[in-house]
Amino acid sequence: MATRRVSAVLLLFLHLTTAVYSIGVNYGTLGNNLPAPAVVANFLKTKTTITGVKIFDTNPDILNAFANTGISVAVTVGNGDIPALKDEGAARQWIATKIQPFHPKTKISYILVGSEVLHWGDQSMISGLVPAMWSLYKALLSSGIRDIKVTTAHSLGILFPTKIPSEGRFRPGWDQQVLAPMLRLLRATRTPFMVNPYPYFGYDPNQKDFALFQRNAGVKDPNTGLTYFNQFDSLLDMVHSAMKVLGYADVNIAVGETGWPTNCDGWEACSLENAASFNGRLVKHVDSSRGTPLMPNRHFDTYIFALFNENEKPGPTAERNWGLFQPDFTPVYDAGIMLGQTGGRAARPNPRPTPRPTPRAVPRATGGKQWCVPKDNTSNQALQANIDYVCSQGIDCKAIQAGGACFEPNNLKTHASYAMNAYFKAKGRTPSTCDFSQSGVVTTADPSHGSCRLV
Repeated sequence: MATRRVSAVLLLFLHLTTAVYSIGVNYGTLGNNLPAPAVVANFLKTKTTITGVKIFDTNPDILNAFANTGISVAVTVGNGDIPALKDEGAARQWIATKIQPFHPKTKISYILVGSEVLHWGDQSMISGLVPAMWSLYKALLSSGIRDIKVTTAHSLGILFPTKIPSEGRFRPGWDQQVLAPMLRLLRATRTPFMVNPYPYFGYDPNQKDFALFQRNAGVKDPNTGLTYFNQFDSLLDMVHSAMKVLGYADVNIAVGETGWPTNCDGWEACSLENAASFNGRLVKHVDSSRGTPLMPNRHFDTYIFALFNENEKPGPTAERNWGLFQPDFTPVYDAGIMLGQTGGRAARPNPRPTPRPTPRAVPRATGGKQWCVPKDNTSNQALQANIDYVCSQGIDCKAIQAGGACFEPNNLKTHASYAMNAYFKAKGRTPSTCDFSQSGVVTTADPSHGSCRLV
C-alpha cells in the first residue's frame, strides 16, 4: 500500500512539473516586417505549445506553410462574400478553390463565415449569414469533407448589457431572427458557438484582479448564488445564459478572440505585467478544462489575440500592441506558450516593447466639449479603415447605416467622423483614443449636422 502511495505521489509530481499548456492564436498579417508564413509555422511547431492558428482570410501561403505541421488552421470567409455564398453552387466553388487544394495536408479546423457580422455588417450580410453557413456545410459534405466545422465569431455586442452572468440575453431582433436559427444549425452539426470575450474592454481599475485572473474575493451572482473569480468566466456564462433562454444550452462555446494589449499611450490598463497576467493565467485556466460556474468541466477552444505586434494596423496605439511576439519572434512577455515557460510574468530582460509616444496635448473648449474627427488630409482608405475598426470594437454603428440618423450625407468623411467620435466618447475621451494612426484630431467645433447629433 505504501509503495502505491509513493507511486501515485511521484506520478502527480511528474505531471505537475512537466505540464504544458496548449492554446490557439490569431495570426494577423497587417505588418511590413513580419516573417514568412513558413518560418512562422516552423517556429510555432518547434518552439511553442500553440496547437492552432486562426487567420482572417484563406491566404494560400499560410495554408501551404502549415501543411503537415499538426497545427490546425481556422480560416475566415470575407464578410463581403457572405451574400453570394447563400447559393449552394457558389459555396461548392468556394470549397473547391479555397479548401480542397490544401485539405487534408493542412489541418483546417473551422471555416468562420465572416467576422462579427451582426455587430457591423449590412442587412445583406446579416440575412445571408445562416444560409451561407448551411451552404458551406453542405458543400463540405458533398466534397467528402467531414472534419471541418462551420461557424462564425461574434462580438459580445450581440448581448443585452448586463453584469450578472445568469441574466445574459441576446439583443431583441437578432435573438429569434438570426441567432436561434444559427444555434439550430450548430446543434445539428455539433459545432461550437464562437464569441470574442475581451475583459480588457470592460476594464475597471477597482476590479483589476478580477479582470486579470489574479486572487480576489470573487463576485457573487445574486440569482444563482455562484461566485465568479474572473471576468472571463463571467462573460462566457452570460453567453451561455442567453443561449439557454433560446433552448440551446447544450451547444458548446468556442473563444475566437481574447487578449490584452501592452501599450495604449499610458492608460494604466495596458502594460507588460497586465498582459502577462491575463494571457498567462488564461492559458492555464483554459487548459485545465475546469470550465465555468455554469459550465463546469468544459473545455473551450480558445484563440489568443494576437500572434504578433502588427505595425500597420489602423486605430489607436493599442491596436498595434496585442502581440505575444515581436516580428523577430522575441516574446513580448511570458505567456506560458513557449516550451519551458510557466506563464503570467513580464519577460526579462526587456523584450523591447513598442515605445510609448508622448500623448498629444488636447485643446480644451470653453464649455468643456470635445469631439474626435478625421484630419482634413486623411485618405479614403484610412477613413474606411477607421470605420471598420470602430464598428468591430463594440461601438453601435447603426446610425451610419442606410436609414440611420447619420447616414446622410453618404460619404466616408462624415461616417468616419461619427464612428471615430463614438469610439472617443466610449473610451473616455483620452488623447490616445483619437489617434487612429495619426489620422484623428480632437476639436472643440461641434461636427453635428442636421438630425445627426454627435455628443
